[in-house]
Amino acid sequence: MSTASPLIEPASPHVMNTYGRLPIALSHGQGCRVWDVNGKCYLDALGGIAVNTLGHNHPRLVPALQDQISKIIHSCNYYHVPHQEVLARKLVELSGMSNVFFCSTGLEANEAALKLARKFGHDKGIDRPEIVVYEKAFHGRSIATLSATGNPKIQAGFEPLVEGFIRVPINDINSLKAATANNPNIVAVFFEAIQGEGGINPMHLDYLRELRTICDQRDWLMMIDEVQCGMGRTGKWFAHQWAEIVPDVMPLAKGLGSGVPVGAVVAGPKAANIFKPGNHGSTFGGNPLAMRAGVETIRIMEEDNLLANAATVGARLKAALEAALSAELAVGSVREIRGQGLMLGIDLAKPCGALVQQAADLGLLISVTADSVVRLVPPLILSQAEADEVVAILCPLITALIKENT
Repeated sequence: MSTASPLIEPASPHVMNTYGRLPIALSHGQGCRVWDVNGKCYLDALGGIAVNTLGHNHPRLVPALQDQISKIIHSCNYYHVPHQEVLARKLVELSGMSNVFFCSTGLEANEAALKLARKFGHDKGIDRPEIVVYEKAFHGRSIATLSATGNPKIQAGFEPLVEGFIRVPINDINSLKAATANNPNIVAVFFEAIQGEGGINPMHLDYLRELRTICDQRDWLMMIDEVQCGMGRTGKWFAHQWAEIVPDVMPLAKGLGSGVPVGAVVAGPKAANIFKPGNHGSTFGGNPLAMRAGVETIRIMEEDNLLANAATVGARLKAALEAALSAELAVGSVREIRGQGLMLGIDLAKPCGALVQQAADLGLLISVTADSVVRLVPPLILSQAEADEVVAILCPLITALIKENT
């Protein structure tokens, strides 16, 4: 039975009650492991929700950040920030796109993408631009990104929502064609290559390729939210690259700075020059510390071949989960194990939120999203032995949960 740690103070009455927190306060980490203030060790299969790309206390990232802190942490965008140019050039090289705007979070990056789409439409003479979005999508919790999100529970209580969105199911090209027929106001399609909060739902590669063709034919912006599924998590730099397409707009964040807050909007030629001075900005966006974190994260990922590691260890983890849960998959109590690389979801046929605390009690950090999907998004440095450890801890818990009340 779980009890709160005696060394963790009760929830502060001064902190807004916006999170359902576990009774855990983390103290420090090393690699894929973290320790709480009582000294209990956990294998981190959550990675700060796909943020800690290089794990914890990385021996090359930490000195680089210390060096940057000793020089300059923040410089506003009245001035040039040299590492912005370095990181932008690298993101352009990796994506095949052309220009980058820097911000601090995925929400800000998605807000910027929505503004780009609207300005794109207005520049074409469309007074009320509309954007195609998807069921089960999650793009953030600001009013605009909340409106683009496909989760009524998250939207409830914040109406009226922002207008101008047309919602369709994923991987159904005929539904998209029907929903957009004879509508001259559509300016963009906005989606996650693999839905994260919605339950680890991948867009099919054929669907992505056909959607790219439609966007070209109809002069729409293809805007792919890679905030959670990007930065090497699937075994390629960006998840859409498995379909061998290039979007017009690509928001990034989470894993880009290995824990230092950083967001970016990468734009191709069709969208790169939509914003003019004064159209958009960010006080903290592109600050020297965040830019150094992004530059060093990518450098270390390349030096250590972490894309290959994500693909190899992710495939091993998925196969081991399927083997350990084969009986549950056969009868449908586990509906599916899906995702790619080190972004995996185990979809149960019943709510499974209780697994988060149960796994933590046994020294494993996970999350549950969409009520019934166990989400695994560990650091990209995860080893094969650590992947096996995840399976050894998690799968018996899933089996036991399924057997309850049956």
